[in-house]
Amino acid sequence: MLNYEYPPLGGGGSNASKYILNEFAEKNLEVDLVTSSPSNTFETEIIGDTVNIFKLPIGKKEIHYWTQREILAYSLKANTFIKSLIKEDEYDVCHAFFGIPCGAIAYLFRKKMPYIVSLRGSDVPGFNNRFSLQYVFLKPIIKKVWSEAGAVIANSKGLKELALKTSPNQEISVIYNGIDTSEFKPDFNKTDNSHHLRIVCVSRLIKRKGIKYLIEAIGKLKDKSIKLNLVGEGNQEEELKKLSKNLGISNMIEFKGYIGHEKITEIYKNCDIFILPSMNEGMSNALLEAMASGLPIIVTATGGTSELLERNGVVVPIGDSSAIAQAISELMDNPEKRRRMGIKSREIAERMEWKAVGDAYFRLYRNAINDRRNKI
Repeated sequence: MLNYEYPPLGGGGSNASKYILNEFAEKNLEVDLVTSSPSNTFETEIIGDTVNIFKLPIGKKEIHYWTQREILAYSLKANTFIKSLIKEDEYDVCHAFFGIPCGAIAYLFRKKMPYIVSLRGSDVPGFNNRFSLQYVFLKPIIKKVWSEAGAVIANSKGLKELALKTSPNQEISVIYNGIDTSEFKPDFNKTDNSHHLRIVCVSRLIKRKGIKYLIEAIGKLKDKSIKLNLVGEGNQEEELKKLSKNLGISNMIEFKGYIGHEKITEIYKNCDIFILPSMNEGMSNALLEAMASGLPIIVTATGGTSELLERNGVVVPIGDSSAIAQAISELMDNPEKRRRMGIKSREIAERMEWKAVGDAYFRLYRNAINDRRNKI
C-alpha cells in the first residue's frame, strides 16, 4: 500500500488508510504500507501481527501542508524503498492512495504486480485551484495511470463525476469513506449550563476549506450566544485569527489546534452543530465523525459532502457567509429540529462502518489479481 500521508500527517486520505489497515489487521492480511515520516528519521509501526508501516524521512516541515519538494522526495524515496521490498517479498497487489504521486509510483511496478488507485480529491484535475498549472502537465500521466490500473475508485459520486471529465471512458467505482461508530458516539441527553450554541468545525485551516466564510458568518451573529470551536492546523491559522479579531469576535471563537482522536470524540459530544464550509471536498472523515456523534450538519454543496445530506442538516452555497449565518440562526432557534437531524445523522453513519469499506477494497484486490492471472 502506498500513501504519502499517514497520521499525524494529512487529512481524510491519511485517516482512511489507517482505518482500512486496522480492518486488514483483523483479517490477518499481510500489508506493507510505504508512507512519510513526520520527523526526519526513518520510523516503523506495526498493526497486529501482519501490517507493517514504513515511514520514510522526507524533511517534512508542516503536518497538514505539502510542498512540491516534499512530494518529490517521497516519490523518489518510495520508489527506491519498494525496490528493496520486492527483493524480499512477492506482492499480489498494490493499493495506491492518490493517483499522484502514489498511483504513478505503482504504475512503475505494474509488471511486478497489479495495482488499484483510490482517488481522494486534489489528485483529480479540477479539484484544487492551487494546482491548476500542475494539472495541465500532469493530466496525460494521470490518464495513463488510471487506464493501466486494475481498478480506479473515487470516495464520492461527485469526485467520480469530476474524474470522468478528465477521462470520460474510464471505469470508476465509488467506495465512500467509513466511520467507526463504536468510537464516535452521540450524547442526546447532553446539557449546556453556559447556554451557548456550541459549533464545531474540524478541518485543516487552508483556503480550500472555506473557514473564512464560517468566521464571517459568526461575525454576522455577534448578538447571539455562540461558541465556535475550530479544531485543526494549517497555513491560514494566523490570517483567520486576525480576521476574528478584526470582526470583534475573538471571544466567540476558540482555535484548538490539532487534537488526536482520543480527545476529539468528547469535543463532538459536547457540541450542538457541525459546520464544514469547504470550497471543494471529496468525502470528509470529520463530517462522518460528526454524524456518528449525532450532530446536525451545515455543509456546502460540494463533492461527497452533500451526498450525506438526508434530512440531517442544511446545504448552503459555497463561499456564502450570509447563508451560513442564516442556517445557524434557524437551527439555533429550533433545538427539537437539531435533535431530529442529529438522530438522522447517526442513522446514516451506522450504514457506513469501516468494515464494509475494507471488505469492498478486499474484493477489488481479488478482482485485480484474478484479472492479471487471466491475462498471463
